[in-house]
Amino acid sequence: MEKNVERIIGKYSSGKKGPLLFVTGGIHGNEPSGVNALRTVFEELNKTKPEIEGTIIGVAGNQKALNQNKRYIDEDLNRTWTEENIEDGGRDTHESREMFEIIDILNEYSEGDFTKKYFLDCHTTSSASLPYVSVQEVNDNDEWAHKFPTYIIRGFSDIITGDIDHYLSRTGMTGFVFEAGQHTDKTSQENHEGVIWLALKEACNLDLGKISTYPECVNRFAEKNAPEQKTFEIIHRHGLEDSDIFEMEPGYENFQKIEKGELLAKQNGYEVKSEWDAHIFMPLYQSQGNDGFFVVKEV
Repeated sequence: MEKNVERIIGKYSSGKKGPLLFVTGGIHGNEPSGVNALRTVFEELNKTKPEIEGTIIGVAGNQKALNQNKRYIDEDLNRTWTEENIEDGGRDTHESREMFEIIDILNEYSEGDFTKKYFLDCHTTSSASLPYVSVQEVNDNDEWAHKFPTYIIRGFSDIITGDIDHYLSRTGMTGFVFEAGQHTDKTSQENHEGVIWLALKEACNLDLGKISTYPECVNRFAEKNAPEQKTFEIIHRHGLEDSDIFEMEPGYENFQKIEKGELLAKQNGYEVKSEWDAHIFMPLYQSQGNDGFFVVKEV
C-alpha cells in the first residue's frame, strides 16, 4: 500500500436514526484488501448519497504495518485484545498503542444514539481460499452471519484469544470476521466490497438499487466468487510445538474434502493421516505457526 493509510477511511450517514456499522480492514498490515474495498465503498456512498439508517464507519487496523506492507511491527494486532491487556492499559508495543487508538474511536461512537451495533472485520488468507465467514457463537452473531451467502465456520475464533472480534463481541456488538480470499488475489477486494454492501443493506436498510455500481458490486461476490452457504464446525486442531518439523502434503486448499486414512502431512519423520471423512481447513504452508491444520465438518 502507499504510505500513510489514514485511520478513519470513511464515515457516512444520512442523518437518520439507526445502527452503527463498524468495519475494520488491515488489522494485519499485509492484508490491504479490506482497506481498498472500504475506500471504494465510501467513494460510491459520497457520490451517490443514498439514504441509510444509522452510520457506517470504516477504520484501518495496523496503520504503520499497512504503510510498510508488513503483517505487524512488534506483535500480532489480532492477538492483543485480551481482557488483561485492556485492563492493564499498557502501551509498550506498537500494536498496543494502535489498539487503544481504535478503542478510542469506538468509545467516541458508543455515545451515539444507535439502535444496535454491528461489526465486520475484513481479512485475507496466505493460501488460496474460498471466501468464508468466521463467527463466534455469542450474542446474535451466528444468526447475523447466516444472512450472508458464503461458507460459515463456527468455533475458529474460540481457539484463538486476543482477536478483535472477541473484544467487539464482549462489548455487546454483533458481527463476524470475513476472510475474502488470498492476500493478493483481485477477487479478495471484490468479496470485501460485496460483503460491506450487503452489511449496509442488512444493518442500515440501504436500497442497493440506489448505488451506481449495483448489481456488479455485490454479484461478483455473492454469485461469482462465493460458494453456496454451508455451515462448518471445527472438530480437530492439529497443534505443533516449536521444535516440530512439519510439512503438509502439497496442494491442499481450504475446505478440500479429505478421507479417513489419507496422508495429510509429515511430522518429525512420521506420517500424519486423516482420522475423518471431513474437510481440511487452514493447512499450514508457511514457516511460522503452531497450527498444522484444522479439520472441519459440515453441520
